[in-house]
Amino acid sequence: MSLTGRREAILRIIVEDYLSGAAPVASKTIVDKYGLKVSPATIRNGMAHLEQEGYITRPHHSAGSVPTDEAYHYYVESVIEDMELPLAEQYMIYEVFRETKEGLEQWLKLAVVWLAHFVHNIALVTYPKASQCRLKHLDLVALQDFVALLILVLHEANVRQQVLSFDRRITQDELTRLANKLNAAYAGMTRSEILASRLELSSEEKQITRCLVDVMATEGKLEYGRPYLEGLHLMLGQPEFANNPRTLNILEVLEEGDWLRNIFCQELDKGKVKGRVKIIIGEENPEEALRDLSLLISQYGVPDKASGIVGVLGPKRMDYARAISSLNCFSTLLSNSVTECI
Repeated sequence: MSLTGRREAILRIIVEDYLSGAAPVASKTIVDKYGLKVSPATIRNGMAHLEQEGYITRPHHSAGSVPTDEAYHYYVESVIEDMELPLAEQYMIYEVFRETKEGLEQWLKLAVVWLAHFVHNIALVTYPKASQCRLKHLDLVALQDFVALLILVLHEANVRQQVLSFDRRITQDELTRLANKLNAAYAGMTRSEILASRLELSSEEKQITRCLVDVMATEGKLEYGRPYLEGLHLMLGQPEFANNPRTLNILEVLEEGDWLRNIFCQELDKGKVKGRVKIIIGEENPEEALRDLSLLISQYGVPDKASGIVGVLGPKRMDYARAISSLNCFSTLLSNSVTECI
């Protein structure tokens, strides 16, 4: 629903004042603080229409107004312009990542710490997952005479290990020859492509191949994994959570670890999109314990190869412009990191 210029201006003032002050906004505050060239009666009339249309509500009859979920969505979609982090902050982030050489996992942990610092809320990131699981490389390491360790490196930078028991003694030299043959045949293939290949295989090679495709099948069924989280103390230090009986429920959901996967398993048809960022506000959240919060998420990675999720979780009263611009920056940065790893 679109608003007239005056009502949109009033709504913007209410949202921005509430975002910064965490207190209901009264009509007198709007008149005194923002100096609109209209009468107090006009402001009150505009606020009455906004309340009737579901954009604001009053905690008590005599109290000021606070934004509803609908108001936050209108504010994000219609008021916030596309913006980027200041260039100085972008440069600082890119310099930090450029000097970090440990690899993708460390980049993810570094990104979530910095993102939490930028948005002063919870930041989250998941490990990238391939759209189709593909084998990059395999190794076989002798553990005992009859036992070897199969090490699988997948194209999305995941490493999986499986212990194999053979019916005969097998040396490291034999295992190396087996690995070289299977790498030459299977590298770059998906599970279905490996199963469709017509390679002549020994009994040991068949056993290794069966184990390989089983591991790849399990990997292919996984959704986004448990996210790295940072910034819980930043979020809980905000006014919404002081003496809030729901805080314990929020902590329990976050500790369970499957909450993000549960969200993606359900239809989020009410969530809105701002550029590359999906925005889930309040009651749109399938997790009941998180319905006082907003979740902003952006996908990163390489299309059709490997992708993950980077996001921000915090109270509905968050700096959406800052969160969106930060997510845009970090999703681009992590996409570049994934490109280097695959």
